[in-house]
Amino acid sequence: MELDETVVNRIAAGEVVQRPANALKEMIENCLDAKATQIQITVKQGGLKVLQIQDNGTGIRKGDLDIVCERFTTSKLREFGDLASINTYGFRGEALASISHVAHLTITTRTCDSVCAWKTSYVDSKPVGPPKPCAGNQGTQITVEDLFYNVATRRKALKSAAEEHAKVAEVVSRYAVHNSRVGFTLKKQGDNGTDIRTPPNSSVVDNVRTIYGPSVARELLALSSEDPKLKFSVNGCISNANYSVKKCIFLLFINHRLVESTALRKAIETVYASYLPKNSHPFLYLSLEIDPKNVDVNVHPTKHEVHFLHEDAIVEKVQQAVELKLLGCNTSRTFYTQALLPGANTVPAVSEKSSSDKDDGGGAEKKEKVYAHQMIRTDSRDQKLDKFLTKPSVNKSTGDDEDFEEDEKGNSGTEEQNRREIKLTSIVTLRAQTEANCHAGLRESIKNMTFVGCVNAEYALIQHLNKLYLTNTTSLSEELFYQILLNDFGNFGILKLSSPTSLYDLAMLAVDQEESGWTEGDGPKEDLATYMSDLIQSHKEMLDDYFSIQIDDKGNICTLPYLLDDYVPAMEGLPMYILRMATEVEWNNELECFQAFCRETAKFFAIHRNQATEEKDGENGWRWSTEHLVYPAMRKTLQPPQHFAQDTTFLQIANLTELYRVFERC
Repeated sequence: MELDETVVNRIAAGEVVQRPANALKEMIENCLDAKATQIQITVKQGGLKVLQIQDNGTGIRKGDLDIVCERFTTSKLREFGDLASINTYGFRGEALASISHVAHLTITTRTCDSVCAWKTSYVDSKPVGPPKPCAGNQGTQITVEDLFYNVATRRKALKSAAEEHAKVAEVVSRYAVHNSRVGFTLKKQGDNGTDIRTPPNSSVVDNVRTIYGPSVARELLALSSEDPKLKFSVNGCISNANYSVKKCIFLLFINHRLVESTALRKAIETVYASYLPKNSHPFLYLSLEIDPKNVDVNVHPTKHEVHFLHEDAIVEKVQQAVELKLLGCNTSRTFYTQALLPGANTVPAVSEKSSSDKDDGGGAEKKEKVYAHQMIRTDSRDQKLDKFLTKPSVNKSTGDDEDFEEDEKGNSGTEEQNRREIKLTSIVTLRAQTEANCHAGLRESIKNMTFVGCVNAEYALIQHLNKLYLTNTTSLSEELFYQILLNDFGNFGILKLSSPTSLYDLAMLAVDQEESGWTEGDGPKEDLATYMSDLIQSHKEMLDDYFSIQIDDKGNICTLPYLLDDYVPAMEGLPMYILRMATEVEWNNELECFQAFCRETAKFFAIHRNQATEEKDGENGWRWSTEHLVYPAMRKTLQPPQHFAQDTTFLQIANLTELYRVFERC
């Protein structure tokens, strides 16, 4: 029996597009083939819901839009012999065709000689109507929605949205390092910040520093070698013996294609075994240029593997180049020593010169003069009187007819004598990740900050030393509560609702909100609410044991975790919290479950832009909570992650030294 053409195309599409990251890789390569200098990627739910890429390349001609998603339509080769000299990323014309068979695809494009942009949607390689004129910049924007909507088995087999997003970020990171002349941006749909942002016309080392951190960037060694006989050359950067990670980071490009080579990886790690501790691995970025006639690129549907002539000899040459670069690197290792024990007194040697340097006024040594512009105007230990005048009580109503009572365990509900020791591997791993990702400079700034005031519910001003910062309270408070949930896991007090609330009613309220994104295609609201209520109730024992969320036999939520003394979250966000608890948490994987659940709970507890207005007496309002509860808690425990130093969470808006230079001219 001959298979239907639709079935054949979907089978072929499953080979090319295995997950969102594969689809993105193909589209990034198309952007680079179009000579783009700026590529922006936007994703939602790891690319399963939305995967959009926009470039400023040459664009697609209007006349080609009818066949652009047809299989085996390409402008990059005309006959089989062209594969021997192919120097573009794509050549089979399968990427967009495959995507259109398993997703809803929309292309908006404009060439330099076109007066407007043209927009077309595709289903199963065929355009849905003629191209429509629209406004747009030069280049191409491709939007992929509902990936694998018609392949239920593939969609279920994929990991969580968080893991798919991580794989998407990995692809973007690797292409951003190799294509340093191109600016890359990766963000989640709806987020203000970006996960990855690299400027155009930067260097490889700068992009490594931006994406992988300064610790690896300052330990890189430039590698360069070539062999005319084998017709190949290699360039790149490798880490020296001062740097190591638990898992090898290997960025390999052959003729500018992102590929994998197990043989080359093992050969290089064999060299590093003599320099690094056991179970430690290097950072490697290598770009191999091999004569196209010696490379077969058509050996894998996703093109992540290639075959080339003289493979063993080339691997050996690269291994020798790495070994030669590392030879003698032990002489440059950096070791830190403690010159003086804490608390020891310094007794300087008295010499004739030092005796003569004493001034005439009693023999005291001269002190270095502190200039006016170097003085710090505030002290991080200063406190305002109003901190001692008003203090909100958690027994007061939240304004939404939800009253809370403090747990009888005590002030915070986590007294040391009753504290359980949690040894779950997943929680220990998440705590370790938080500690390893802490930015030391920001931690110092938060620890010794002076709170200046609130701009609004989302932003606040703080001062550290002689610098004034505009901080994103929403991002900071979310990270604070996430870390509290990890550190106090299984030891929370309870916030008791005076009137238990039905999970079904909360789910219905959430689905009715525009923020939920409900459409008629998702099914009846009542069925969705029942599904969410049943799903959460099926895990009520775990929620009670670990998170102090008690659910009675009637499906009513009775308590919430008590995370911060005197702090009560904004209860208008409870319906969406229940919805996201049911839809965003991967309940079948322990680590992913706890990580996603803690993240969603932290979002619910965080102070948001649309926070409710303050009470008349100022108690329990977001302004009071921000200054007297949230930021003091940050000062004590928050370990700010690395990306806070790169996005707009911390934004320096004034520097006393620079201001002094300006005003002294007046």
